[in-house]
Amino acid sequence: MQTIPRAVRGRRERGPSLHRSGQSPAAPTFGDAPALGVETLARCSGQALPTLESVPTSYNHEVHSELLYDFCAALVRCGVARPSQWKQAGESGNVFAQNAIREAITTDRLDLLQRNLEYHLQIEDVIEKYGYDRALESSELAVMITSGNCGYVEIGEAVEALEAEETGLGAAFYWQFTYSLYRVMRIYNHDDAKMREEMLHEWAEQEDEESREQYEFPEVDKGLPECILKTLKGNSRHEFRDRQLLLKHKSGKFGSWITRLRRIQRLARLYPKSGRDLGDGYYDSMPLPTLLVAFKEHDVICACFDEESQSMLEGSPEPALSIVFSPNDEDEVRKAKKIIERFVLINCELFQLVEEIQSWGSHERRDIDRGELSLRAA
Repeated sequence: MQTIPRAVRGRRERGPSLHRSGQSPAAPTFGDAPALGVETLARCSGQALPTLESVPTSYNHEVHSELLYDFCAALVRCGVARPSQWKQAGESGNVFAQNAIREAITTDRLDLLQRNLEYHLQIEDVIEKYGYDRALESSELAVMITSGNCGYVEIGEAVEALEAEETGLGAAFYWQFTYSLYRVMRIYNHDDAKMREEMLHEWAEQEDEESREQYEFPEVDKGLPECILKTLKGNSRHEFRDRQLLLKHKSGKFGSWITRLRRIQRLARLYPKSGRDLGDGYYDSMPLPTLLVAFKEHDVICACFDEESQSMLEGSPEPALSIVFSPNDEDEVRKAKKIIERFVLINCELFQLVEEIQSWGSHERRDIDRGELSLRAA
């Protein structure tokens, strides 16, 4: 209960007084209140306002933290992470895992990949299947690598230069290059452009004559180098002969290209495929390829890709890599680690080769306007 004496009330009714001395009144303090005629049930505290020193300024909540901590422990057991990194990560499981994976990939490799692609590595306990999110088993995690754009290489002049060294060498390089990458990743090349051409013809056949005239067909064969076109006729491709021809020139003028190609071939042959995959999922758009292989800038393959790429990211694209594993199963952890390592190594060899081809001759590094609709990396 409080009481206010009449004397105080009377002074307030007369209005504030003027300080003739010109000095401002003393600033209020948080000590004992002066005797102003105000009585309270309890004496004022020596500290009237609370401090914020003991109040947390942030809060970190990690869903399914037990599974996340199991994953962090698995990273340490398989040699990807070190216990000392836990304090550096502020004892956050997410930060610890991200830092450990980035350090294991190394800065140089990350820079190389980021120059050519927009890869995203995700570790989740919920995945999309048949258009809906579904939880994995209680002890499972999924590692997924998705891309936000597509790598790009113009290989036409390189094929012609190799063909000038020896007939068939350019075609051999092209076919071995595409065969090796098909084992590991999705690429877009003349085969995909021809499939689009066939699809357009099928659509046109279902239209009336007036509507059919509005179709523009790409005519892919006219945009292919002569040496590649020859191999498409009469089944004249021979993988063993192509390899022998490449081995013959591994110490020649373009030996560095062939050496990198051979590394990609070895890594692709050893690429493990026995891990539990998310391949039975349904994705509502055409998967975005890792690499677009064209012969010339703005050629028929680029034109077909740019048309199809408009719908590639309208929905949830298929990941470039997807593995399901249990962090408590050491065999599954090692297998997942091996698959990711091979995937990174193959991509690094691939884009070192791509950059060598781009910087060779007339392919010196330059800025290229690929248009707003293209998903290709500039």
